Amino acid sequence: MTLAPTAADAPDMRRASRDRLSVALMDARNHTLHVLGRLESVLGPTLAMPAPTRHLPPPLWLAGHVGWLAEYWIARNPQRALGPGCPRDGVRTASVEPNADAWFDPALTPIAERGSLPLPELAAVRAYLLETLEITLDLLDHTADTDDALYFHRMALWHEDWRGEELAMLAQAAGVPLGLALPPAVAPRAPVLLPATQWTLGWSEAGFALDVERGRASLPVPEFEIDAQPVSWAQFVEFIDDGGYDRQELWHPEGWAWLQHESQGEGRRGPRHVEQIGVASGAVLQTMFGKATRMSGSQPVLHVAWWEADAWARWADRRLPTEAEWEIAATHAARQGFCWGDVREWTAGTLRPWPGYGPAPWAAHAELGAQSVFGVARVQRGASFATRARMKHPKARGWALPERDDGFVGFRTCAL
Repeated sequence: MTLAPTAADAPDMRRASRDRLSVALMDARNHTLHVLGRLESVLGPTLAMPAPTRHLPPPLWLAGHVGWLAEYWIARNPQRALGPGCPRDGVRTASVEPNADAWFDPALTPIAERGSLPLPELAAVRAYLLETLEITLDLLDHTADTDDALYFHRMALWHEDWRGEELAMLAQAAGVPLGLALPPAVAPRAPVLLPATQWTLGWSEAGFALDVERGRASLPVPEFEIDAQPVSWAQFVEFIDDGGYDRQELWHPEGWAWLQHESQGEGRRGPRHVEQIGVASGAVLQTMFGKATRMSGSQPVLHVAWWEADAWARWADRRLPTEAEWEIAATHAARQGFCWGDVREWTAGTLRPWPGYGPAPWAAHAELGAQSVFGVARVQRGASFATRARMKHPKARGWALPERDDGFVGFRTCAL
């Protein structure tokens, strides 16, 4: 079978057939190994970070965990053919690596303690990744081409791509260049006006989807105006120049408390990694992957916490979009100039399940147990320049605590 060069990274991979899935899994593992090689060239064989990261585990653990989760739910899982109906705590066979559970099972070691685990060096983790992939692909060759049978293979692909973006976030934190193309500068476009409609949230297609993407919520959406593109640096610098970081009335009370905590020491007067702000030009100097980079005024703002996005929207007499508004625009407003995919984007609401929600059996093993942050985490939509193309879908749903600013995240707004 001959596949087009881009077939492994196409947006419809969540429902990929067995043959396409095999190519995509190899592509994902090659990408992971490539990023690990870049990290090793700067950080050495232990991939030791120059400073601990609060919300992300160390890169060596993260890499091993990618292989571990796939092995745990595919090679070691005799009931894998049950797909999403598979019990979470069923019988498991032994790992090809006797220490795999002790090293890479997130239930056994909290994030804060993973940096002190006696992990092997990268060469051993790389060998584990290659061996588990070979087994995964061999089992895939003998798997039925049905949604249930392919469920965990599709999950493994999604999980590796998701963790790959986290490895890019770790590279950014450590100052390791990856050669990624940053979001381009774009000419300003007029906001998009969309009519009132009835909209249904939730993933109803066949194939793989996260548990918090499943379910269905139908709701009326009044007419709304939404930015055609994410807020730019020039727009955000106006907020800074107008004293936005000093005006308590612009901030949610919890956001203001967060800002005061962040402002201890040298203070915080802009998004994360910003070194200089050009008020006249709207450009900033932001450290990107270890290099001081001039971000032009027409590039999207990057590394903002939800609190900062919310404060900017208040300052501008606007608001963050709802999930439904963002999804409607991403689905129907491309011809009107609506563009997305350069940065992940904060939305207004907190993460909540939709009717019909049920926790996925594997989610807790990937630290995706969303129940613990329902009503607290804020929803992100879209994708970033570090997101693989096959992860980009207008219904894809991400989330993070509102203080997180380590991701490649920006925002856009709606008229009040």
